[in-house]
Amino acid sequence: MLLTVFFAAACNTEPPKQQEDMSKNPLIGEWDTPFAVPPFDKIKNSDYLPAFRYAMQEHNREIEEIVSNPAEPDFENTIVALEVSGSDLKRVSNVFYAVEAANTNDELKATAKTVAPELSDHYDKILLNANLFARVKAVHDKAGELNLAGEDKMLLDETYKRFVRAGANLNEEDKKRLMEINSRLAVLSQKFGENLLDETNDFELYVTDRKDLGNLPASLVAVAEKEAKARGHESGWSFTLQRPSINPFLQNSPNRELREIIFRGYMMRGDNDNEHDNKAIVDEMVNLRLERANLLGYRTHADYVLDDSMAKNTEAVYKFLGELWTPALKMSEEERKALAQAMKEDGVDDVFRGSDWRYYVEKVRASRYNFNEEETRPYFEFTNVMNGAFMLANKLFGISFKELDDMPKWHPDQKVFEVLNEDGSHLGIIYMDFFARESKQGGAWMNELTMQSNVNGFVAPVVTNNFNFPPSTADSPSLLSFTEAQTLFHEFGHGLHGLFSNVKYASLSGTNVPRDFVEFPSQVMENWMSEPEVLKLYAKHYQTGEVIPDEIIRKMNEANKFNQGFITVEYMAAAYLDMAWHNVDIKENWDVRQFEKSEMDRLGLIPEIIPRYRSTYFAHIFSGGYSAGYYSYLWSEVLDADTFAEFKKVGIFNRELASRYRKMLSMGGSKPGMELYVDFLGREPETEALMVKKGFVDVAP
Repeated sequence: MLLTVFFAAACNTEPPKQQEDMSKNPLIGEWDTPFAVPPFDKIKNSDYLPAFRYAMQEHNREIEEIVSNPAEPDFENTIVALEVSGSDLKRVSNVFYAVEAANTNDELKATAKTVAPELSDHYDKILLNANLFARVKAVHDKAGELNLAGEDKMLLDETYKRFVRAGANLNEEDKKRLMEINSRLAVLSQKFGENLLDETNDFELYVTDRKDLGNLPASLVAVAEKEAKARGHESGWSFTLQRPSINPFLQNSPNRELREIIFRGYMMRGDNDNEHDNKAIVDEMVNLRLERANLLGYRTHADYVLDDSMAKNTEAVYKFLGELWTPALKMSEEERKALAQAMKEDGVDDVFRGSDWRYYVEKVRASRYNFNEEETRPYFEFTNVMNGAFMLANKLFGISFKELDDMPKWHPDQKVFEVLNEDGSHLGIIYMDFFARESKQGGAWMNELTMQSNVNGFVAPVVTNNFNFPPSTADSPSLLSFTEAQTLFHEFGHGLHGLFSNVKYASLSGTNVPRDFVEFPSQVMENWMSEPEVLKLYAKHYQTGEVIPDEIIRKMNEANKFNQGFITVEYMAAAYLDMAWHNVDIKENWDVRQFEKSEMDRLGLIPEIIPRYRSTYFAHIFSGGYSAGYYSYLWSEVLDADTFAEFKKVGIFNRELASRYRKMLSMGGSKPGMELYVDFLGREPETEALMVKKGFVDVAP
């Protein structure tokens, strides 16, 4: 999740309501903490709602000052004034949504539910305020006379575009309806996420027979035993729908029926016709998004979203996906044959199922490549992997990381680091929150607690990385799978994007870039993670200190080429599903299950593979910011494969190329994504490197 709040409220001529004394609220005002990080140790759950409301009122006052300014509108008194307004609101929002995602509770959930429509109304009022828009438009209309360049010009263009895309040109009746839609969508999005978290936490697969754990590594057996005790069992092992729990079980348990139970538990989240069901929410959100797009002059919600992306239109997205779908589907069908054959050789005379897939992937890898993923876990102890990412950043960019003790944190598991430039100067702060827990949403993500800016003095960034790794036990530290280790490098790439930012305006800094560019800096970091030269830096056995042997590296990288069809098809099915929902051009009472089935049938998706995210737990698009944009991971994969191919040509630690790459990241969204990329490599991206990486085409001789 990449949460960005630019500015909110509009002019409010009503007298301010009486507010409680905010002088003791730690969220308000400047933070007297090391490096101006949020004072997590002083913030109480009850502080957030009054802080939100106070900050919105203060922002209203600032917006009123802009609107009532008797001077002729100009770039400084209107555009820049708008950009820097609402500092308290930005701080409160950034902190609250970071904590609510990573360490929520009933009080925070209630606050989120209460404040969602209030913030929606707040944001709408600024963007639909006719007097404020008149000032913005006046400046934009005379842009040619202002001789603005670079970031100033981009800020003016983006500010004007944001107002127009938010409905500033609508009549009053349509503005009113638009505000109603936005408010309702905010409520629905919050509820979708709550339902998904509750549904995930409610599930338990309780196992009493040790043989049903198969070859599950001892560290994960201990985690499952700890989970069972936490759920009130005196013995046995409990498995949940959190990825560090379900995936190892599906990979290791020889019990087909138990695998089917947990697999169906995962795939039916939000689709169980109970109090946590999300089907009605999906139906309503799709229709409301379509209505909003129509109000704003677009045929579909996808057209509205993509107009502000690198892809620009639905035709380009479907063309891009189509080029990869056929070879990926063909490869997945070949993989299915191999897996079904392995099941028969295992003595199981039955129909191959989706819940069998991961188990027999491990069997095939063991037989073809003499490789078991559990061989690598001891070398991927989580602090070693983290240090590997840090060492890579040092080799590429010269930066270093200094752990800070006794810093304010939202959870004791967090680690906090000061990031230093090569000359020892301060670059920023990064928080790392590693382990899965019931209070944390699933997946992995990055937040910007403080966005870099340089309007009234340089403000250094404070960013977070958040994961759901298996927690340490009394007998073992957290040992990661290959994919989990890869995820750490991925989110660290987002972190670097925020840390390297060096622009003037916060709304153009860091990860404030088009959605189909934002995953590029994260995905490119994954390429280094499995390179032998990089593995030798950090992949050391947690007990012996032995560096990962060359033979294991060779087997691991060869084995990981198998199952690329599944990985790509599973992802692309979700990307197609996202586009299908948001390319509808009529309002209907949608049968969510049937709609999804029809789209998968149209694609020819094989029944053993389900979309990585089915509609009812597709948080990226129904409670996150990726609607009509989930394709962007694959779009960015073209950029990352193309970029890493250049590093492979000149050396994977080449400082000159790394310096150009850092310069691109430092510019945030101050230039269009394609322009940034062309400035970096001197050409537009090419797809050949990705096709080779996926195994869809052979490497040229």
